[in-house]
Amino acid sequence: MRDGPGPGFWLRVLALVLARPRLWATAVVQVFRLAPRGWWRCPPHLPVPDPGFLAFRLETQYGAAGAPDPGDVVVYLEWCRSLGRSRLPDPAGTRGPDG
Repeated sequence: MRDGPGPGFWLRVLALVLARPRLWATAVVQVFRLAPRGWWRCPPHLPVPDPGFLAFRLETQYGAAGAPDPGDVVVYLEWCRSLGRSRLPDPAGTRGPDG
């Protein structure tokens, strides 16, 4: 398995997300969904994904030697946001089949 992306990758992801306020809430939700249970008990005491899980996801998406693209995180967050919106009740019945 590969090592996780470095700080430069995460800074680019942060910059891309900060430029899209509509994704802020989605990003916070996903940070905590991907963090292992009890993350506050173990160093670094931050809600970061398990390194093994992150390595697995990176390898399945990019291959053993591929480089992750920060833009893909934005695409993922947009997808999560749209999925969440499609699950919201629509009492007026105004939403079409695509949400």
